[in-house]
Formats: sequence, structure tokens, C-alpha cells
Amino acid sequence: MEKQAAAKDGLSLHGLGVICGLTAGVWLGAAEAPTKLVNVGLSPFAVSLCMVAGVFTARWTFPTLLKGTSYVFADLMAKKHLIVWALLAGALWAVANTLTVFAIRDVGLAVAFPMWNANSLIGLLWGRVLFNELKGASTKTVTKVVVGGLAIVAAAIMLGFSTLHGGGAASQHAVRGILAAIGASFMWGTMYVPYRKAYISGMNPLSFVTAFTVGELVMVFSLGALLGGGAHALIAEVAHARGVLFWLFLGGFVWVIGDLFQQFAAKYLGIGRGIPLSNTNQLWGLAWGALVFGELATADRMHKFLVIGGSAIMIVGAYAISTAVADAKENSSTNEALLRECERYGLDYNRTVLSMAGEEFGDRSEKRRWWDYAIVAAATGVFIWLGIGAKVPQLAMDMRWVAVLGVALVVSLVAGGWSLYRRTRFS
Repeated sequence: MEKQAAAKDGLSLHGLGVICGLTAGVWLGAAEAPTKLVNVGLSPFAVSLCMVAGVFTARWTFPTLLKGTSYVFADLMAKKHLIVWALLAGALWAVANTLTVFAIRDVGLAVAFPMWNANSLIGLLWGRVLFNELKGASTKTVTKVVVGGLAIVAAAIMLGFSTLHGGGAASQHAVRGILAAIGASFMWGTMYVPYRKAYISGMNPLSFVTAFTVGELVMVFSLGALLGGGAHALIAEVAHARGVLFWLFLGGFVWVIGDLFQQFAAKYLGIGRGIPLSNTNQLWGLAWGALVFGELATADRMHKFLVIGGSAIMIVGAYAISTAVADAKENSSTNEALLRECERYGLDYNRTVLSMAGEEFGDRSEKRRWWDYAIVAAATGVFIWLGIGAKVPQLAMDMRWVAVLGVALVVSLVAGGWSLYRRTRFS
């Protein structure tokens, strides 16, 4: 079935997954750029809440634009048991994201980022144990995926340390920061289990993230209310930071675009392949930091070597995973996991197989309702309102590189979006 579709559309599901994974890396890397414009004394809970609020706004906007709420809720109701898994995944993401804010505060982004990016290895382990990923694959394919994943993590570490200068950026709370980064890695690595469980059951990623975002918003607000001085103190802190809310919302909005592509990569490649490819975001994050904000302007030869070496290793790792196409035996093992989910939850096997291949079924409506337009209008209004009150800090930026990297964002979005539309109609 996939071969016939590939011949018709000129793109296999593996190729589509690779494009989505790499596009995710471009956008996830850029998501850190707006947050660099925030230089206020907000607590980690307030920062996380603001970013998640931006994420919540974007996660409801894109599914509404692409499919409509009628389609999304019909998909959710067809697989009600997965709603709980989506809420759980959102809660795990919220806890992990809050931990990363603590980690960045205590040890700096350069040290924390590589540590939590090891989540791809945890995802690889869960994919093999729970969903038969790589089971029955040839030695060559397994080697490509495992070595490629390790290479991307190693490259992330090199790129992270390339931004350290003057004896390191660790604070007196370094141990706490490192533990927070490790905790975020385990949380995010485990979060991919609900991802794969949903997609191996045929759920559309756009439907999954709609429920996902409710879990993350509720969890991050609960964490702030319980551990950040109470709900009133948290809300007051956010209200007094109106001038920087736009940048935090924008960071969350950009992150969502990358995460949507990551979701499709996880669906069509599996978490063992899709997540490491999306973790090439470190390379793009470094590009924004070095080229736009001049973070490596005073780097010595050793730091430049780390940048060049880390970039090359990451590219090689991504290439290895991109060429690790699943063979018949591995596809058969994946099918066994799919059949197990169908039997456990009473799903229609044939429909699930079609959905896994990006094929729509039934008469599910994608007609836009009046409330769909209201949702998009409300989201747009929120960003306009925040943008009017936004304060641009006095921070040196190279606008030429902003333009170049901005073009890269647009090109990747068009390439990824068009590939998804043509091959699966965003299914």
C-alpha cells in the first residue's frame, strides 16, 4: 500500500517522516530566539506558564485552520481512550518544561540543553520495548539508528559546550540544575510513549495535540499555584510582566509549529527515528545564538572546533537515521504492535492500518464552522494585543542573519507543509 502511494505521490512515508523531523528541528531551534529577548526577574513557574499559554493558543489555532474542530473532535471521540494518554503527555511536557527553566537558571542553557536532549535515547528505548520498533530490522538498519541517535546526542553536547567561556557558567546551584535537566530528559523521553500509542492507533496528530495542550496548561498552572506562592501571586507576577509576554508567547507559538512536525515525524518514522531527527534543533538554536546574537564572537580556537565538529557529527547522525528505512521484517513487528492495540481497545484493524498510512476514511467532515473562525480571530487578537504592549530590549542583533534564518524557517515550513498536504492531507 505504501509503495503504491509513494509511486503516485512521489514520496514514501519514510521520506515524509524525515522531512517532518528535519523541519521540526528548524522550528524547535528557533523557538529559543524570542525568549532571549526576555530579561526580567520572572520566576521559572511564571516563565513556563507564559510559554505554555502561547503554546495553548497555537495548538488550538493550527488544527482549527488545517482540519476544523468538527474533524478534530470526531477523531477524539472515535478513540476516547487516547484522550487520557494525550492529557498525560501534556502533563509530562509541562513538568519537563518547568524543570528546564530551573536548569537554565542554575547551570545555563549551554550545559542544560545537551543533557535534556538525551531524551531521544530514552525514546528509542521505549520504542523498542513497547512498540517493537527496530524489532526484526537488519543489523545495518539498527546500527544506523542507534549510532545516528548517539551521534546527535554527542554533537549536542559538543555544541552546548562550544558556548561556554571563561571557565564555565555553572552557578552555586549547579547540582540542582543538572538534576533538573536530567529529570526533564526522562520526562520528555517518557512523554513519547503516549505519542506513539496514539499514532499506532490511528489518531491524527492534530487531534492528539488539541487534548495534549489541555493537560500541559492545567499542569503548569497547578505547579505554579502549589510551588510558586499560590495562584494569586502567579497571576499577579504574569500581569506585571506585560511588556515581555509577547516574546514568551511568540516562543511558545514557534515551538508549536516545530512540535507539530515532530508529532508527524513520530507517526511516520516512530519515536526511535523521528525524535533524534527533531533534536537537530540544537544546531539551529546555535545558529540563532551565534549568528544573530553574537554568542560566539569571542570564541577561541577550541570552541570553534567544537562548533564545526559538533555540526558535522550531527549532520552525519541525521543522515544515518534518514537512510535507515524499515524493511519488511521490522514493518511486520510494528504491525504486531498495531494489532495488539486494536485488540486491546476494540479498534477496526483495517481502518487503523489506513490511518497509520495517512489515508482518511469514513465521512469525517472538515467543514469550518463559525466558531472555528472565532478561535482563529481570538488567537490573532491575543497576539496583536500583546504585541502592542511589547517592549523591545536593548540587545544587539544582526538583522541580516535574522532575515537569512527567517527565510530558512519559511522554506522549511513550505516544504514540510506541502509534503504533508500532498501525501496525507495533514492526516
